[in-house]
Amino acid sequence: MGDAALSRKPEDPPLSEADRELFRQAVGPVRPVRSDRVGQRPPPPAPRPRAREQDDRAVLDALLSDAGSPEDLETGEELLYARPGLQRSVMRKLRRGQYAVTAECDLHGHTVPEARQALARFLRDATVRGHRCVRIVHGKGHRSRQRMPVLKRMVGGWLRQRDEVLAYASARPADGGTGALYVLLRRAR
Repeated sequence: MGDAALSRKPEDPPLSEADRELFRQAVGPVRPVRSDRVGQRPPPPAPRPRAREQDDRAVLDALLSDAGSPEDLETGEELLYARPGLQRSVMRKLRRGQYAVTAECDLHGHTVPEARQALARFLRDATVRGHRCVRIVHGKGHRSRQRMPVLKRMVGGWLRQRDEVLAYASARPADGGTGALYVLLRRAR
């Protein structure tokens, strides 16, 4: 280390060669510093809710894959569907709740895949047992994460795909209103 490296104040007396040698021995071998800055790491990324993102993707995939064509989905509160050729009077009676409901399937609390399986099982059993009009309770979606009726839309699409379903209509308020459907089934063959 040279004299320039040792900083002195102008009022300090000059250092003797013995003091310089003593300082070098006390400090030991030195290396020049290339940078006096400490390397800073970038801050870690914010945590991501991966499980919730995966659940949201699964719901979105299910909504997009099984609903049929977009024009088949109802956008209003009331769901209504009739197979081509079904008489208007039959549909009118269904909407008014004039058919006796002989079985019910409540899908509250089911995930989308669970609801689909439960609905398929219920419709198969109802048809075998000769039920003509059944009620499906899908809920209004007030407790869903999106505050929208996820199962309501899905059930409407699934019912249109089922051969045993002739028609469906949102229930009267006393029977669940827009959180339930009356479903008219084909007679067993």
